[in-house]
Amino acid sequence: MSEPVCVGLIDCGYLGPNLARNLHQIPQAKLVACCDLDSQALSKMQMLYPQVITRPDYRDLLADPDIEAVVIATPARSHYTLTCAALEAGKHVLVEKPLTMSSPEAEALIELAEERKRVLMVGHVFEYHPAVHKIKSLIDEGELGQIYYIYSTRVNLGRGQSDINALWSIAPHDISILIHLLGAMPESVCARGGTFLNGVVEDVVFLVLRFPANVLGHVHASWLDPSKVRLMTVVGSRRMLIYDDAADEGKIKIYDKGVYRKGEDIYGEFQYRVHSGDISIPKLDMTEPLRVECTHFAECVRQGKRPQTDGLNGLRVVRGLEAAQGSLGRG
Repeated sequence: MSEPVCVGLIDCGYLGPNLARNLHQIPQAKLVACCDLDSQALSKMQMLYPQVITRPDYRDLLADPDIEAVVIATPARSHYTLTCAALEAGKHVLVEKPLTMSSPEAEALIELAEERKRVLMVGHVFEYHPAVHKIKSLIDEGELGQIYYIYSTRVNLGRGQSDINALWSIAPHDISILIHLLGAMPESVCARGGTFLNGVVEDVVFLVLRFPANVLGHVHASWLDPSKVRLMTVVGSRRMLIYDDAADEGKIKIYDKGVYRKGEDIYGEFQYRVHSGDISIPKLDMTEPLRVECTHFAECVRQGKRPQTDGLNGLRVVRGLEAAQGSLGRG
C-alpha cells in the first residue's frame, strides 16, 4: 500500500469534527494539521488527536511543505478564496459544497487546478451514499421504468444562517443527487421562497426543475420545519421508490406500483392502467458516505485520478443554484 496522503483541515466547526474523524481513521490519509480561528475548537481537536498540529491561521497549513492536500470546511462564501490560495500553494483540495457562490469563480478554480495539475474535489457527499448508488443503478437498468418525477424534502428546525439562504445551504445536496441520478442538467428552473426570520435570506425554498424527457424534479429545503426530514421519492412507470435517509434501517423501499397509458385501441385516450404489487427493501452496505468520500479523495491524490465529484461536477450544481437564485430574485 502507498504512503498515506498528509492532509490539513481548515475549519474545525460544524462539519470539521466529522471530517477530522474520518481523515484520522482511514489508512489512505494522515491528518497532520488543523486550523480554526476559534481556540476552543482547536483545543477539542488537540484533545482528540494529540499528534495533530493546531494553528489559528490557514496560511501556516498552506506554507507547510509536508502537507499535500487540504480539506476546506469553512462557510460557503470563503470557498473560492481559500481554494484558490490552496491550489496556488500546490495543494490538492477537497472543498465542501457548494464549490463557490458563482459559476465564474467555479470555472476559475477548475482552470487553476488543471494548470497546477492538482486534484479539485467537491464534497457532494450523497453521491457517495450507498442508497443513492442503488437508486442510480435501478434507474439506469430500467427497473423503475420511465422516470416521471422525483421530489425531495430536506428540512429541519434550526441552524438558520444569515449570510446564505436555505437554497445555497441545503439544496446543493438535492440538486447534486438529481443531476447524478438523471445524468443530465435541468433545462429550466423555477424557485419560490420566504424570508421569515430576518427578512433578508430565504429560510424556506420550493424549487422546481425540469429535466430532459420532461422529467420533473422538486426540492423543498427549509430550516423552519418542526422536525428533521430527509426524504426522496422517485416515481416511474414500472415501480416507485422512497428513500428515507433519516431511517435507521430500510432506507430504500421499492413499491411494485406503476401508472402508464395502455397502448391498445380499446383503451380510451385518457384511460390509464394501474398495477400494484409487493414492497421490497434492498440490503445496502451502509459504509459512512463521508468515509467513502474522504477515501476517494486520498486515492485520487495518490493515484492521479479524477474525482467523481470533480470541479466540473461542482460547477454544474453551482449553475443550478444560480438559476434558482435568479428565479427567486425575479419572483
